[in-house]
Amino acid sequence: MNVSIPLDADGFFGRQCPECSMLFRVHGDDYAALPDELRLWCVCCGHSADHGDFWTDQQRERALEAARALGAQIVQQGFARVARKARTSTRRGHVSVSFRSPAPGTPAPPRDRRRASRSYVAMRGMRDPLRRLRRAPILCPSCGRLPAATVAFDALQAETARLDALSSLPDAIRAALREQGVSTRSWVDTIENVVGVVEALGSSVFHEHVTDAEERLRGTGSIFQRLDDMAVLFASAGFPDVRGSVRSPAWQRLLRTWAARHVFTHNDGAVHEKYLRRVPTSRASVGQRLVISDADCREAIEDAAALCRALVDVRPL
Repeated sequence: MNVSIPLDADGFFGRQCPECSMLFRVHGDDYAALPDELRLWCVCCGHSADHGDFWTDQQRERALEAARALGAQIVQQGFARVARKARTSTRRGHVSVSFRSPAPGTPAPPRDRRRASRSYVAMRGMRDPLRRLRRAPILCPSCGRLPAATVAFDALQAETARLDALSSLPDAIRAALREQGVSTRSWVDTIENVVGVVEALGSSVFHEHVTDAEERLRGTGSIFQRLDDMAVLFASAGFPDVRGSVRSPAWQRLLRTWAARHVFTHNDGAVHEKYLRRVPTSRASVGQRLVISDADCREAIEDAAALCRALVDVRPL
């Protein structure tokens, strides 16, 4: 018995992790092209199991409903045969037995009541994977952990998508969000996330290319959060200075972004002397709350993308 799983309007269907129960979606065409002996990874918790274990609750309910319908149909056909024999054998005794089989039904399409956390389509250049359509995780359902560069650039695109979503809201809603501090909080999150993206990528690239990475990093603290120190670290390991791969204005803006992140993370957004030393062009004064905007965030994302490209392309001299 084959039970079809209908696709949604975008061609996706749901998968549910048997470990953490989180939902994500995969594209039907890309999924059908994958090998039969397939193991999936949960994009949320990383659990790996046979793809047959990733049924959603609603898909399982649909399969059971189809099995019940098939069982009922088999029973109905059996009763129909019995009824025909009974009519033949009891005709002379004026006893009749009749049976009417109900019209066969089709189980209703599964409707996942919870919103899927991620959606995927095929990614070229990887081993039969399913790439993110809606961004964020570090795992692909069909090939496991994604390359650090893919994770970094997808994360930056996710930040841009969030800014776009916020700016596309009606004026009245955006005004209310600004008054409640939601817009500012979202922009601060973007600045902090941008720094985190570069930090993770820088660390991954350094560990990948430097055989004695752990020894060189001993006692350096969070060096990948400090731009100039990170550049010096790569140069000391025999790599070109990444500052030369990022144009000077962009590098100076990155330094300003990193300084702003430090202020928001460690001083609740209040400007301190350290910030003014790092950003001598700032017109803010000590104790004044640092102000950022949508434009600042978009510029930070663009500059961070340039730095990420430089890190991905870095090779020993």
